[in-house]
Amino acid sequence: MSEQWISERARNVDASGIRKVFDLASRLEHPIDLSIGQPDLDVPEAAKLACIDAIRSGKNGYTVTQGIGPLREKLLRQVAAEYPDQERDLIITSGTTGGLVLAILTLVNPGDEVIIFDPYFVMYRHLVVLAGGVPVFVDTYPSFTIDPDRVRAAITPRTKGIIVNSPANPTGAVMTPEEVEAIARLAAERGLFLLSDEVYRCLVYEKTFSSPARWYDQTVVVDGFSKAYSMTGWRLGYAHGPKEIIQQMAKLQQFTFVCAPQPVQWAGIVALDADIGDRTEIFRRRRDLLLKELSDYYEIPRADGAFYLFPRVPWGTGSTFVAEAISRNLLIIPGNVFSRQDSHFRLSYAASDETLARGIEVLIDLARNPRRSS
Repeated sequence: MSEQWISERARNVDASGIRKVFDLASRLEHPIDLSIGQPDLDVPEAAKLACIDAIRSGKNGYTVTQGIGPLREKLLRQVAAEYPDQERDLIITSGTTGGLVLAILTLVNPGDEVIIFDPYFVMYRHLVVLAGGVPVFVDTYPSFTIDPDRVRAAITPRTKGIIVNSPANPTGAVMTPEEVEAIARLAAERGLFLLSDEVYRCLVYEKTFSSPARWYDQTVVVDGFSKAYSMTGWRLGYAHGPKEIIQQMAKLQQFTFVCAPQPVQWAGIVALDADIGDRTEIFRRRRDLLLKELSDYYEIPRADGAFYLFPRVPWGTGSTFVAEAISRNLLIIPGNVFSRQDSHFRLSYAASDETLARGIEVLIDLARNPRRSS
């Protein structure tokens, strides 16, 4: 009977893609896990100690919805230094995900169209649908570069905004300053909101990170501590943008997440002072290793950021290829989880050198011997 009570909103969200991988994974012993977008490096020690100290000193209750003053002020100083000619407000959120939820619920009305670049972080599509909006996908294959002309062609009278993500999950692609500026100016010209997910901005290799907020002050930026400081489970993020939008996001947070965990907010103040340059070098080295070992077997657009590769499968579909990989104890994610196409797979190199070496061995064998288990 309970089935009849489930809302269309919930039914419209399909979590089956990643769930199938994890269901299969649960039956494996010692899997080679290259599926998780979670840094394998540890949280900075000073941040751990700051969190422990906050707990022991009684900082365990609710905070104001916007976040504790010292953390907001520290982040606002950073934002003001980056955008000195703008007046931007800031809210502490329950993870970057929390910031995305609040931003989309604030900006999207039922029937609004929102442009999303394909491949895309899976959450964008579903959050737009949850808000009653209509995702409109702009193809970036095969090089995962953004063509402003394609974006312009996708805009209709119902278009409300554009979501950008650079460095990108799942591709690792980094938008050039020229691409970013073109999209920002197009959004400004058409009066669209721009939502920029910048949680991987600290992990850029050869290229230079650029935010659309540099060219368009109406951009809402979401960011967080999960990827830069390995604080995925701590649920600490933030968003900044025009005051009117941030105030509405704060109102919605009051009636949803309430606030980010207080001890973690105090730890965030300390984490911001941690030197994470070595982390970038570790991920760069891992990426270079994978490209060196796999490029003879896979078509891999060079990924310049984050910790993902999105190779084209050498045979079959993304789904059949991943099923075969899992039969050989290798966990990767089929590309159709992140895309309307089923031609690629996502590989995360947020894993130990030993795990990567085992994964490389299986991936080479998969390319040479496609269907050993069938």
